[in-house]
Amino acid sequence: MSKHFDPLHPSTLRLQRRHILALPWAALMGSSAWAQTVQPPPKSDAGRFVLVFLRGAMDGLSAFVPYADPAYYAMRPSIAIAPPDGTDATTLALDARFGLHPALAPLQTLWQQGVLAFVPAAGLPAPNRSHFDAQHAWETGVPTSRSASAGWLNAWAQTAGQHADCAMGVGESSPEILRGPAMVTLVPQGKAALRAGATAAPRTRDALQDLYAGDPQLGASFMQGARSRSATAEQLSEADMAANPGAPASMTAEMQAANNGASNVQGLALDAQHLATLMNRNPQLQIGFLSAGGWDTHAGQGAAKGGLANSLGRLAQALVELRKGFSRPGDVIVVVSEFGRTSAENGTGGTDHGWGNAMLLIGNRVNGGRWHGRWEGLAQDRLNERRDLPAFHDYRAVMSLVLRSTQGVSDAQLAAIFPGSPYAGSSLLSGDNRHLANLMRA
Repeated sequence: MSKHFDPLHPSTLRLQRRHILALPWAALMGSSAWAQTVQPPPKSDAGRFVLVFLRGAMDGLSAFVPYADPAYYAMRPSIAIAPPDGTDATTLALDARFGLHPALAPLQTLWQQGVLAFVPAAGLPAPNRSHFDAQHAWETGVPTSRSASAGWLNAWAQTAGQHADCAMGVGESSPEILRGPAMVTLVPQGKAALRAGATAAPRTRDALQDLYAGDPQLGASFMQGARSRSATAEQLSEADMAANPGAPASMTAEMQAANNGASNVQGLALDAQHLATLMNRNPQLQIGFLSAGGWDTHAGQGAAKGGLANSLGRLAQALVELRKGFSRPGDVIVVVSEFGRTSAENGTGGTDHGWGNAMLLIGNRVNGGRWHGRWEGLAQDRLNERRDLPAFHDYRAVMSLVLRSTQGVSDAQLAAIFPGSPYAGSSLLSGDNRHLANLMRA
């Protein structure tokens, strides 16, 4: 919000739709589901897309362990995950080269079912070790620019129609990836999503409606948003009571935001449940977003046990919940982080900011039970600056393949979603990306 913003000035009531989020009642409502143009519901088997953003840079070399590479153990004497030996404290072998961190054991079934895959060396087209700048690059879809622009999920929503309310974010108050002209629904994190917000109080709602009554369109937008927040809270409360009969509303403390506004990973499974509930009840919602902070493991990272292991365990729980809710033929879940971490541990038992990282995909059209992409191991002469895993695959190429396969996104739409991206049409699988040719099933 600009420091010169005056909510009582007459010009405020003439704000364009994309500025409505700056109004004070938007913060009170906790939702950006404003006035909607009725859209025909999509086909029942239409694919839904869910993106999970792990803010803080998850250590992909601990999540997907290159246990067959001796360099991995040489560079990580205290935090490496031990090779597979059949116990629950060692790597869970996926194939002869990679394995899962033991805390991710709930995902092993998805791998065996052929619906989980990963790309081990993906990311931004060039190293960027600033959390803020790297997240901005990921979320805008324009990694070469630091200027303000719409988030790429919002840009995608725009291609469905300027007023199509087809996108939803849960847990984060205003993620950059969802900002822009297209209307989206934002739901608070944790148990806060079960409350209708300040506008549920008649006096507050009436006062705010009077304040914006001078503009019929804005007044209507306000009332639609208030009703949407109340309806969302009601739906989630019903689902919560059905799952936990007799449980007091205050039994679980609200999750605290972390890492650029993202909720803590401890609450990710509950946010995943809420996202699945709401998107399954509203067939217009085709794009979902979740995020979790706490992945910046500079010290005390741990190995099979410890802080990172705890976070990975909670991530696995959330992904299992998402898979339960999103299992139609075209549904896909993608898990990303802004960059990877150094291949070698540092002097405090952690890892520092790196470059390439793993991207995880779950869905029936994912060619799962295998990993995809270029991989050259962890020998120092194969690393970026002899320290980081390279990003052989631009994240926009991976996303473009996924969107084209599961969502039917055209090359023209890809150009709008990722402005300036070279990854469309015949160029999508050129160069190193030829290693991704079998990432998605036909």
